[in-house]
Amino acid sequence: MISENIVTLRKKYNFSQEEVAEKIGVTRQTIAKWENGESVPDVIHSNALAELFDITLDTLVNYENGKDGIDEVPPKGKYIFGTVTIGDKGQIVIPVKARRIFDIKPGDSLVVLGDEERGLALMGTDFFIEGFGKIQESEGKKK
Repeated sequence: MISENIVTLRKKYNFSQEEVAEKIGVTRQTIAKWENGESVPDVIHSNALAELFDITLDTLVNYENGKDGIDEVPPKGKYIFGTVTIGDKGQIVIPVKARRIFDIKPGDSLVVLGDEERGLALMGTDFFIEGFGKIQESEGKKK
């Protein structure tokens, strides 16, 4: 996984092996070995790679290319959790990983936003109210 991710990310950013090596302080041969799966980067170099490619360390190490039909490593803070099924009454089950990352617990409220061209989005109620308040404040200042 990590070897494939390094190759994918390097190509995505149009870096040569030499450029990646220079940016994180290793040799080109080291990058080649990581990409070929002959060895793996240590934690310090893995972190440097994650920072270089603006992804999380977990994504660098664990992301499975092509899983869920996705062929590109997602950027830091962006997730694709897979699909959900709509129940008979319109209910959905939010995947466990999403609930953990966004600290969603039973009884929490979410705002459902919709755009006929782009689809639906869920947002924490507190975040939505805070953002709406800031919009109102800025509108009040314009008058």
